[in-house]
Amino acid sequence: MSEGTMQRAAQRDDHRDQRDRRAGRLRRALVCAAAVPAVLVAAGCSSDSGSQGDDAKQSPSGSATGGSVSPSPTVQAAAYRKLPESCAVLSKKTLGDLVPKGASSGKEGASNDTSSRASCSWTSLDDNGVKGSQFRWLSVSLLRFESDTHRGSADKQAHEYYAKQVQDAQAVEGAKNVTSQPLAGAGDEATTVRYDLKKKEGAFKQQTVVARVENVVVTLDYNGAGLAGEKTPSADDLAKAAQKAAKEAVAAVSSANDGGGSPSASPSESASASPSKSASKSASASPAKSPSASESAKKG
Repeated sequence: MSEGTMQRAAQRDDHRDQRDRRAGRLRRALVCAAAVPAVLVAAGCSSDSGSQGDDAKQSPSGSATGGSVSPSPTVQAAAYRKLPESCAVLSKKTLGDLVPKGASSGKEGASNDTSSRASCSWTSLDDNGVKGSQFRWLSVSLLRFESDTHRGSADKQAHEYYAKQVQDAQAVEGAKNVTSQPLAGAGDEATTVRYDLKKKEGAFKQQTVVARVENVVVTLDYNGAGLAGEKTPSADDLAKAAQKAAKEAVAAVSSANDGGGSPSASPSESASASPSKSASKSASASPAKSPSASESAKKG
């Protein structure tokens, strides 16, 4: 073999070696490139998993959101759940003293729920012939309030209504010599309002006693007049009789509820409590007035 031929053969071998080295490097590069996405995916999964774990650790409740539910508002339950029979709140003796000619003729007022609203009235006319007549009119009204999350506790509503009844009694049109005084021993709070009212039939002496016991308000109206020349009754005597009767009516409310004023339900009621029965529908939202002092005087 000539020297030129040997040189060309050596060059071809050298070229093949170079191509083989380049092919090897290319294959390694392709293998590494193919491995990169798998590594990235693994790293990404690892990163997401760690992030979620951190969020779970930071959540106060162990959930992704970490939210909490606020407790429902509550109010103190009403102490009294029912009212006594309105025409039976006063004893026969008391009725005999206040309305001697009408003690057995009590007239029950209309009510769509007697466990929440009740009233009764009596009229007495003692005719003494040519000497004239003694007129008496008596009314007892009872209103019971129920606790409600929007209007507040039953006691609070009753107190507000009690105050309004006192104010109404003090502001009767045409009333003269209006006086007010607190009355002890008639529930949680009580007030006696007295005034004179002149009518064509005679001079009327009006006594209104408003008392609150827990979540019940008792309004007692009592008036008297001497007609056709009969002498005008003593305002002091009428006031004492009215106050005694009011205390008796308050005691009847307690007795109707087994003598106690403690709540018969749990200490609080949830927002879903239904204000029933009482003041919620017919009295609380817009309490219809029990016979006011002016209305009672008109009975004369």
